[in-house]
Amino acid sequence: MIRFLLQFIVTGAAMLGLSSQLSGFRVDGWKPALVAAVVLGLVNTLVKPVLQLLTFPLTILTLGLWLLFINAGMLWLTQRLVRGFEISNGTSLFLGSILLSLVGMIWKAASKDDPSDRRSA
Repeated sequence: MIRFLLQFIVTGAAMLGLSSQLSGFRVDGWKPALVAAVVLGLVNTLVKPVLQLLTFPLTILTLGLWLLFINAGMLWLTQRLVRGFEISNGTSLFLGSILLSLVGMIWKAASKDDPSDRRSA
């Protein structure tokens, strides 16, 4: 449960970092960043799988590059739903979605449970 909550904090921090580095990416503070992280998690859980299923043939035809557009679409939808979180141009949208995906992958790899660390009961 703690790891789950930390994932939102890491994503929110990444959004704040992106807002200082990408000119079209704006987050108005910690609260909108954390709300955006939660909304992005919900959108990725509820909407993204449906879109991936519906556009599977396009994903095959583009050798997976279509998934970049789906990720950008999820970030666009998030910024439409959250006040204080705004992405004003397509370049920032695509770069932001790629960088947030990388942060998510790094976080998952870093926080993965190591079976050898578990104590026997």
